[in-house]
Amino acid sequence: MSCSGPQFFAWCDEPERLDALAAALSALVVPGALTSLGMSATISCETRSIDEVLAMVRAHFGGQMSAHVLSGMMLRESERAMIFSLACYPEESERRHPYGPLRMEAGERKRDFYPYEIPVGGGPRSVEAEAAVAHHLVQGDIEDLLLRLCAPDASGRVPTGACTDKEDWLAPVAMCATYNANAAELARDLALSWVSLHDKESVSRIAGMSLEALCAQVEAAPRGARVPMKGGSELTRSLSRETVLKALATPPATLLEALEAAAVPDDAWRAAEPQAHEIMELLRQLGEAAEGEGPPAFRAKITSPGHVRFLEEHAPFHVRRLPSGGVVLATHPYRTLWPLWSDALFVLGLMS
Repeated sequence: MSCSGPQFFAWCDEPERLDALAAALSALVVPGALTSLGMSATISCETRSIDEVLAMVRAHFGGQMSAHVLSGMMLRESERAMIFSLACYPEESERRHPYGPLRMEAGERKRDFYPYEIPVGGGPRSVEAEAAVAHHLVQGDIEDLLLRLCAPDASGRVPTGACTDKEDWLAPVAMCATYNANAAELARDLALSWVSLHDKESVSRIAGMSLEALCAQVEAAPRGARVPMKGGSELTRSLSRETVLKALATPPATLLEALEAAAVPDDAWRAAEPQAHEIMELLRQLGEAAEGEGPPAFRAKITSPGHVRFLEEHAPFHVRRLPSGGVVLATHPYRTLWPLWSDALFVLGLMS
């Protein structure tokens, strides 16, 4: 795990990159918030005008000149205020050092985004239930922020994006959330993962490849080639070239339905949910009570190795169809999407 908040990434063609930055800032920045822009030691500003920020970016962006914006946002799900940073990198910069090309970090420190402690009642504590509460407190914000970065409007200029608790844009199946503007091309997450892991390619550099080009690159690998995977069962510790090709040949609707069917909470998570809902109800009552009133409670830290391990192994998955025709796959940032994919592929008989 990183020491900072979750990292969000988005890809789009360079000619549309500044429009994507402008749309994301409009969806993220609290109106009137002080916003800092840095492009170089001599090109920077602090202003409460997003238009002023964008005018300076448009005047200087390109070559090795990237844009770095720092401002305040309001999380819609948890209604918390938070600092965020958003960077936009030109193609030349990405070729040398792949970072983005659009990259956002939520919070300046890890505990800015993730809950450090929660109020609990006087009964026996449950690490599992408290971890489930930690999931509920951040999961809606993860999906909301990913969409505010990738799809703040109906332009469709950003075809794909992702979120992780790590520092880099990893293979999509190793991320905690992905966005695809076209659900019919969801299999590109799997192909992109294969190409990244097998050919040691930076996802930031190849995220814009067409589905056809990715398929051709998978086909070019030797028959029987495999890449190691983490977070699956003993039967899914690797991904084969043949599995990826069969998934690419599967009707998109069938693949999406299999992912939805696989996104079912496991027994351990279902067992923890009743007490988790009791804690969430306590949180609601305390939030509505006047200061010094409300049910008795004490603050419990929820960052122990046990809490983290439960989320890594049991946090549920969410397959979200968007009205735009896109799709979001998501889980808690401590987990990856590979167990969801491996279960779906296994049920379809595609694992080999």
